[in-house]
This record gives sequence, structure tokens and C-alpha cells, in this order.
Amino acid sequence: MHPVLFRLGRFELNSYGVMLALSFLLGIYWAAHRAKRRGLERNHVMDLSLFIVVSAIIGSRLMYVVTHLEEFRGHWMDTFNPFQSSGKIGIAGTTMLGGVLLALITVILFCWIKKVSFLKIADVMAPSFALGIFLTRIGCFLAGCCFGRACNLPWGVEFPVGSIPFSVPELQGAHIHPTQLYSSLYGLVIMLILVVLDRRPRFNGFLLCVFFMLYGISRFSVDFVRYYETSQTFSFAGATLTFNQGISLLMFLAGFGLFLYLRVRPASHNQLNQ
Repeated sequence: MHPVLFRLGRFELNSYGVMLALSFLLGIYWAAHRAKRRGLERNHVMDLSLFIVVSAIIGSRLMYVVTHLEEFRGHWMDTFNPFQSSGKIGIAGTTMLGGVLLALITVILFCWIKKVSFLKIADVMAPSFALGIFLTRIGCFLAGCCFGRACNLPWGVEFPVGSIPFSVPELQGAHIHPTQLYSSLYGLVIMLILVVLDRRPRFNGFLLCVFFMLYGISRFSVDFVRYYETSQTFSFAGATLTFNQGISLLMFLAGFGLFLYLRVRPASHNQLNQ
């Protein structure tokens, strides 16, 4: 765990922020490189990438605030104000799933306005999203956020005094699931699967569907061992689920439904990626 790379006065350079920035830079470069293969203008991908960066940050922050309302009650300006009421400089606390969802909405709106094929550009971006999960979850591990429940497994991690997990009484001195690394691993696996599947011609939207399904399954599974406060859970069919699991389930169903629809569309509307 190494949440702060260096300090200069009250300014802190956070390891999570560095990994997030790295994921954006590499993801944008990779998507721009892949754009030409699908007959898309490189400039469209570059422009869209900038909108995605902004929307992903806003979306991930908003979802964190929505799921931690008590933390911000009475000082809502801390949502986006880098000068926090606690005296710290910088914004800490994000939920990646919110960033993914708002980024997706941004892509849809951009394609509608620019009259660009949403399915083509989504397929271009899908591996970059998976790359982003892989890198940013390493940042989560370094920061100590998004941690798991207590466990007796040999790879369980004990976070030090002063870390975010240590603030939870039941986890003090306990070995916990390194859910950040689990998430990073499934991001890497999803990315590799998408790259392999993309070696053959597929219908437009294929990679997007696969990403939705794999991400939905992965996030749903990891959340069973990730620590959440009771306020962030709900009961469904006799089981206790997190709100993120509910969203993940919807993502899987959306990906599966879209896959079935695109697969049976008339050939004239379902051209293969070249």
C-alpha cells in the first residue's frame, strides 16, 4: 500500500490518480490506433476520448457520493471542490462503475450528435475500458480503497494502521480479500479475451456485448467478498446484494440482450468489422 507518491506542502500526488491518468493515456492511444481498422476517423476517437475522461471522473465521483450521502451531508461542495472542508487538497473517493456508466452515455450522445456508428466506436473503445479497469484497480490497491472482507486465505492482505480498511473496527489487524487485485485481474482477462476475439471479423457491437457480459459477471462475483456498509446493500430473492451488483446484473442482461438482437439483425444492418 502506497497511497501518496509525494507531498509538497498540502498538495499530495496520489498513486490512484497516477494510475487513473496512465489508464486514460494508454487507453486513448490504443483506441486511436484501432480506429482506422474500422473505418473511423482518428480525430473522432481522440475528441470522444476527452469527453470520456471527463464523464468517467464525474460519473465515478457522483456514484461515490450517492452511495456515501452521510459523508457529504452538510458540505456538498466537497463533491467536486478540490479544496475539501477537511483542509485537504484533492478529491478522494470514487466508484468506478459510475464512471463506466456515464462514459457509456457520453459515447451514445457523441455518436448521435456526430452521426458516427455507435457500435463501431464502442468496439474500438471496449479493450481500452478493460485496460482502464486493470490499471486503475492497481491504483485502488495502492490507495487502500475498495477493500474486501476478512478472510483466512494465504493471499489475504493486512493493511497498516492509518489505512482506509483499518478504519473499520472488524478489519483492524485482520487479513482481508485483496478485492482490488481481483478486479485488476479480471480487467486484464477481459482485455485479453477481447483482443483474441477481435482477430476474426465480427458483427458491429460484438466486443461491446462481450465486455458488458464479462464485466457484469466479474464485478457481480467480486462484490461477494468486497466490504460494503449495510446502507449499500439490499435484499433480493432472499439474498443480500450490493447496489453495484444490481447494476452489474443489469449490465450483463443488457449485453446478452444486445448480443441476441445484433446476431439476428438483417445482414444489411449488421456489417462485419473489416
